[in-house]
Amino acid sequence: MTGFLSRFLRRFVLAATAALLLVGASAQAQTGTTQTRYPIVLVHGLFGFDSALGVDYFYGIPDALRQGGAKVYVAQVSAANSTEVRGEQLLAQVNTILAITGAAKVNLVGHSHGGPTARYVAGVAPGKVASVTSVGGVNRGSRVADIMRGVAPAGSVSETIANGAASALVALINLTSGGSGLPQMPTAALDSLTTAGSAAFNRRFPQGVPTSGCGSGAELVNGVRYYSWTGTKTLTNVLDASDALLGVLGLVFGEANDGLVSACSSRLGKHLGDYRQNHLDEVNQLLGLRDWFSTDPVTLYRQHANRLKAQGL
Repeated sequence: MTGFLSRFLRRFVLAATAALLLVGASAQAQTGTTQTRYPIVLVHGLFGFDSALGVDYFYGIPDALRQGGAKVYVAQVSAANSTEVRGEQLLAQVNTILAITGAAKVNLVGHSHGGPTARYVAGVAPGKVASVTSVGGVNRGSRVADIMRGVAPAGSVSETIANGAASALVALINLTSGGSGLPQMPTAALDSLTTAGSAAFNRRFPQGVPTSGCGSGAELVNGVRYYSWTGTKTLTNVLDASDALLGVLGLVFGEANDGLVSACSSRLGKHLGDYRQNHLDEVNQLLGLRDWFSTDPVTLYRQHANRLKAQGL
């Protein structure tokens, strides 16, 4: 019996050791999967923030990327202002990140209005940007912004009312996220996101923008690589309170969209895919509620970081 027990214990120890080695090997394999050459900078969209009341705008995404070895920074630009103003703010933060890390460039990943904001930096300072990735980016305007501008034309009473409501929302965002020092101008943000405003911006910064209706754009321009992906479904989770609003807004498009941006408008550079996600799912909001049959949004960011790493970026 003693011999049997001894053999059993030896086999148990060997099996446990082997299991631990496998776990360690798996963890080691995960380490470095998102370890890009250059830091990743995440850029929020309209009415966005870096973190508010302890909740990340890019919910769970920075930590997931860091776990794989990436250096990740989350920018905080004006929640509501023109693309150019936000772009200058982002450029200042990029300069700070480069000084802190000693890196030569950054990888910019922008959601919604963060897409054009990142494009601005790449347009004025391409030597500081390795790549721009647009996620649900408003690259050729939003039908929702067009309708809102039509309902509230410049100088009208309705514009004043809408601007007041938007300013109140921005004030709340700033209070909870620490962005109170940033200038806010909701009407300037709205103008930037209309089809006409986006077209004017694209004439100045055409890099990566498709020349055809819904195709891909140039992947490599002035040493900067351009990528995009987007969502094409508005109602994705019955538990998500934001789905109803996005579902209603999505009806105005008449084409595939995520509730705020059409799939074609989101295209930039090499398009990486359309997913069963709405505009908030693209950043893993609200609090990770999404279509259970769709790709996990966090996985998409991890895969893309690995893609950038493979490109030497």
